[in-house]
Amino acid sequence: MPKDTTIEKILVIGSGPIVIGQGCEFDYSGVQACKALREEGYEVILINSNPATIMTDPEFAPRTYIEPITPEVVEKIIIREKPDALLPTLGGQTALNTSMDLFKAGTLEKHGVKMIGANADAIDKGEDRLRFKEAMLKIGLDLPQSGVAHTMEEALSIADEITEAVGKRFPLIIRPAFTLGGSGGGIAYNKEELETIVARGLDLSPVTEVLIEESLLGWKEYEMEVMRDCADNCVVICSIENFDPMGVHTGDSITVAPAQTLTDREYQIMRDASFACIREIGVETGGSNIQFSVNPADGRCIVIEMNPRVSRSSALASKATGFPIAKIAAKLAVGYTLDELPNDITRETPASFEPTIDYVVTKLPRFTFEKFPTADSVLTTQMKAVGEAMSIGRTFKESMQKALRSLETGRFGFGFDGKGKKEPSYEEIERKLHVPNAERIFWLETAFNQGWTVEEVFDATSIDRWFLEHLKIIVDEGKNLGTMDLRKAKKLGFSDFQIAHARGSSQDEIRAERKEKAIIPTYRLVDTCAAEFEAHTPYYYSTYGDENEARETDQKKIVILGGGPNRIGQGIEFDYCCVHAAFALNELGYETVMVNSNPETVSTDYDTSDKLYFEPLTLEDVLNICDQEKPDGVIVQFGGQTPLNLAADLKRHGVPVIGTSPESIELAEDRKFFSALLERIGLKQAEAGTAVSQDEASAIAERIGFPVLVRPSFVLGGRGMMIVYNDNELRKYIREAADVSPDRPILVDRFLDGATEVDVDCISDGETSVVGAIMQHIEQAGIHSGDSACVIPAPTLTEDIKSKILIAAKDLARELEVRGLMNIQFAVKDEELYVIEVNPRASRTVPFVSKSIGVPLAKLAAKIMVGMTLKELGFTEEILPPHYCVKEAVFPWSKFPGIDIVLGPEMKSTGEVMGIDDDLGLAYAKSQISAFNPLPTEGNVFFSVNDRDKPASLCIAQELVKLGFTIYSTGGTYKFLKDEGIAVERLYKLAEQKRPNVLDMMKNGEINFVVNTPSGHEAREDEIKIRSGAVTNKISHCTNLSAARASVQAIRSLQEKEFTVKTLQEFHAG
Repeated sequence: MPKDTTIEKILVIGSGPIVIGQGCEFDYSGVQACKALREEGYEVILINSNPATIMTDPEFAPRTYIEPITPEVVEKIIIREKPDALLPTLGGQTALNTSMDLFKAGTLEKHGVKMIGANADAIDKGEDRLRFKEAMLKIGLDLPQSGVAHTMEEALSIADEITEAVGKRFPLIIRPAFTLGGSGGGIAYNKEELETIVARGLDLSPVTEVLIEESLLGWKEYEMEVMRDCADNCVVICSIENFDPMGVHTGDSITVAPAQTLTDREYQIMRDASFACIREIGVETGGSNIQFSVNPADGRCIVIEMNPRVSRSSALASKATGFPIAKIAAKLAVGYTLDELPNDITRETPASFEPTIDYVVTKLPRFTFEKFPTADSVLTTQMKAVGEAMSIGRTFKESMQKALRSLETGRFGFGFDGKGKKEPSYEEIERKLHVPNAERIFWLETAFNQGWTVEEVFDATSIDRWFLEHLKIIVDEGKNLGTMDLRKAKKLGFSDFQIAHARGSSQDEIRAERKEKAIIPTYRLVDTCAAEFEAHTPYYYSTYGDENEARETDQKKIVILGGGPNRIGQGIEFDYCCVHAAFALNELGYETVMVNSNPETVSTDYDTSDKLYFEPLTLEDVLNICDQEKPDGVIVQFGGQTPLNLAADLKRHGVPVIGTSPESIELAEDRKFFSALLERIGLKQAEAGTAVSQDEASAIAERIGFPVLVRPSFVLGGRGMMIVYNDNELRKYIREAADVSPDRPILVDRFLDGATEVDVDCISDGETSVVGAIMQHIEQAGIHSGDSACVIPAPTLTEDIKSKILIAAKDLARELEVRGLMNIQFAVKDEELYVIEVNPRASRTVPFVSKSIGVPLAKLAAKIMVGMTLKELGFTEEILPPHYCVKEAVFPWSKFPGIDIVLGPEMKSTGEVMGIDDDLGLAYAKSQISAFNPLPTEGNVFFSVNDRDKPASLCIAQELVKLGFTIYSTGGTYKFLKDEGIAVERLYKLAEQKRPNVLDMMKNGEINFVVNTPSGHEAREDEIKIRSGAVTNKISHCTNLSAARASVQAIRSLQEKEFTVKTLQEFHAG
């Protein structure tokens, strides 16, 4: 069928900020969809609140709204834009739920907007647990014994029914309806856990519904990525097998594609069941992900659930096969059929050809439990991973070893790198195998090394014996790694680092020996068809085989190193910069070569760059690619800390690193040099020192005065930072948190208490430097810049300070010989300017600044690196936007119930949002709505601040009363406010054990806003309960006075002004 010509304008809803369970895979799918729809001549209107995405760049849609994704805001856009259709299936759960809310409220019908891709009934049937169960039973598919509950009574009654049917009561699995990444779900092993998880699930489900089902713990789990068109053609794009058995969320599980342990008959049964499922649910066009479970004891196969949309697994399936699921889904949504659409990679086969792959793909989840030491690190049905890495190899063994070194956790393969646990007890190994955890893969290596058999490991883990056999082979062979033939070691996936460790030599020596013996990797193509047809898109993976499919060209080429797996501190913002570099250099006629290991990103889309190498970002792998490609330049500035850590070694090996030199990057990190540089150009720095022992640190702190900020050198995301107020705290930090030694010193800085922090992104070509923006942080110094809200233009800095900042930034760019981007953090205290730190590289604020001022800084920086000047690029003066832009951080608190949500110098946010408006209050209010912390305009406030904050909190309390709020306080704050003449109601502290207390009022919906600042490092238990209670009960909250002040201004704007929406293009046009 030809495309639908009754449609002209299509509204695409994005997925909002990066959160656990919904990462940048939806930026990838959104970008593909926008490109595909515009190719067909449709006008695309886009809404997304996330400034760090490529899809919110103005060139991807003619009408781009960076606004909160809520039904109310989307309706305002619909009224303004009058779209003909809404595409709800490419923006994750956020887009799906928002679209369903618009449908149920009658908004779509009222404004004549039709849903394409999947209709409301299909979405509801796929997401509603009871309707899905009925639909599967109708077509004869088996399901676990289960029931749907809307109340606690129903849940307990269903538990009884399951007990009767299967003969045992616990464990039980709880899955809430319409939630993301298994949010609110879990495994209950007793009645108390059942009640806790059900209560949480009912609360988090937008339709107050949970499914309670029999436990399938230990069963095998599979996923089928399926597509269907309007002519009822169905294809399986990829089968995916979970390495971890049922009980671990698929986003937290190691997964392998294609499925390795299914017989052909089992695969065909699952394929037929997938087609029956997508047809019955009624997904008319597009992609769906269907999950199955198989009992290894008797082969019973049951369907678990279905996502009637493009999902995290769709991104993995796309990258694993080369088949662009989101692009094809967008074209199917406007009426095309699979047989009418060509496969971009072969250009000969249609999209109705099912992809075939002749290699093994392994995906590993990336966790950051070290950021949340009090969080429960056991892996269950609620997702906890913040990112993932993918690798491709000819065998499972090679693929797994590559995946482990792609994770960037300091490991170089499946053990044999000197970093494993030294002589653990049998009991410890058993415990680590039995309870799913982030490190379990390495405990498998430990177990095999200690003589465990495959059967013993299977009994402890229920991981399929096929996988365990292959891992045991790696261990058995690894014991002889020191004497093993080099080619054999490489075919087993061992890295140069592992071989060097086994031989007691260096990586450089192993590399030299390999090259001398011509043991070098060959590069194979990802072609969707197991080499049956020629591939036109050069998308490569390395292996040690005979045939090298890498193509050589005469074009000048630049290699761009990506950021690897997402993690807290290094996320999508860096991928954004890498993608811009590829686009910019392509415009200048260069051949662009992307290297990355992250399947979620736009950078690993086959049409972002001229060549894509899906490889680990280690020195060995990058040098191998440079040997193959012989690039004219390599860009390390854009991928965050990952490529920067390789810069000096790459240069040492003769690789042409372009942009700011690795020496300049290291000089900015060198304390002594940097202090001398600042002194030379007349800039101030908080007094500081470098210590290699406890006593040295104490002496420095004594000299410069408490409070001090302590941190390890060379970290990203504020890892291990802390503000300490006395010598006892300092010594405790060094004893417990910092591994201090002469080659790992710690930095001790005077902490500028009460200072305003300022972030500056600057671009320089060596002659001219331009400041992209001066961002004023809302939170005071001491909170990591990645976790602080910030504003462009700076609302309260004086003109004098602003001009000092501009001069300082340009002086620093000149002295450090910056070619490209540079980020500087300043602190302003008592009208004095202090330099906190300088990073001569792209920072996480580059996308936000670019969207704020309407200039693609990363693109310009890439062109500077190949010799262009800012004058030639037409950007020589600062741009001051006439509107306000607020960046706010988004946190994963809801995934780690009960942890303290107070912010500090160590970064904890997973993503960001942007609020943009002509009024500062409304811009901030929009950022809070987008960050899941919407501000109330009336009601009750719980107000409790520490003694240090009391004087400064007075004006905030006064404002809240003027705005019509009733204030409730406990103990000291109540007395303080009452003595100052402010109307305040008394509440009991939790410790007083009198009722009602603040938690009672929160649970009863009687508190609308919480202002609660911590009393110190070791926050009291009742404070933590209050703050985490605010998150649990979805109550707007602030944990510092600066945010409270900004919130009060925003509430005033919400009360007094109209909430309007405007496109990014309109803001930039002035």
